[in-house]
Amino acid sequence: MRHIEILAFDNAQLLDIAGPLQVFTSANEAAIESGLPRPYEAVAVATDAQTRTSSGLVLTTAPLSDVGGPLDTLIIAGGWGVNKACEDQALVEWVRRRSASTRRTASVCSGAFLLAEAGLLDGRRAATHWNRCEEFSKRFPQVKLEPDPIFVRDGDLWSSAGVSAGIDLALALVEDDLGRKLALSVARELVVFLKRPGGQAQFSSALRLQESGERFDQLHAWIMSNLRADLSLPVLAERANMSARSFSRHYLKATGRTPARAVEDIRTEAVRRLLEEGLTVHQARIRCGFSSEETMRRNFLRKFGTTPQAFRDHFA
Repeated sequence: MRHIEILAFDNAQLLDIAGPLQVFTSANEAAIESGLPRPYEAVAVATDAQTRTSSGLVLTTAPLSDVGGPLDTLIIAGGWGVNKACEDQALVEWVRRRSASTRRTASVCSGAFLLAEAGLLDGRRAATHWNRCEEFSKRFPQVKLEPDPIFVRDGDLWSSAGVSAGIDLALALVEDDLGRKLALSVARELVVFLKRPGGQAQFSSALRLQESGERFDQLHAWIMSNLRADLSLPVLAERANMSARSFSRHYLKATGRTPARAVEDIRTEAVRRLLEEGLTVHQARIRCGFSSEETMRRNFLRKFGTTPQAFRDHFA
């Protein structure tokens, strides 16, 4: 039985607490269904027995004074309440002491601020919510902050980006403990679209393109469903019911990139997902519509800083 504590505080982000808790609960259910003993005992802890989250929902939490004994994993939630939590020296000291007695320590979202305040991230790699990276770097220059990944592992310290990334982090912890098969079973139970590895960027190209408004949403959905099709400028312009010249101009203005670059980015991210699932580089290239492996390799290197084969060797 692995004992897990998730530290909450007033004005913490609810999903930073509930997301990982549900992952560990679902892992217990999946293990029992497989004839294995229940692997986790997870509990939310806080300074007081009642903790109000930023959503207004009040949680019943185990007081810190009532918690003791062996601890497998300590997880620090995030949310705007972390600023005040960092000013509570007794809480900071508790985090420092409690972390010293755990097998591993993790943070979700801006919970990394509390870990850094306790000095636990000095000289270590870490991640936090994209919107607070600049603030974090200025406040804790001794931490090797990585602004892009959804979660980072540096030895026994794990940290993740915002909100839903806490679910990705918890799934990674389950996989580390119990193996990929059970972690995938949990992901399916929670209807997670894709169990993402930590190296994945906080923002996908598709999400960035959606920031430009709804005008080309249907086109982007069609592109992602037809990666092996002809996605040349004339074809895309016809799908958008525009002339090629007009489409190029309006698309660049709306998204900040050319149609060709958008297609390359979407195809490249699709390649990455397929490589994570275990497909070969050749299979991924065919499925995603790249004309040659060299073209795919060049785009993959530009976007992810590594080659498709090296990525597959590491993540598949």
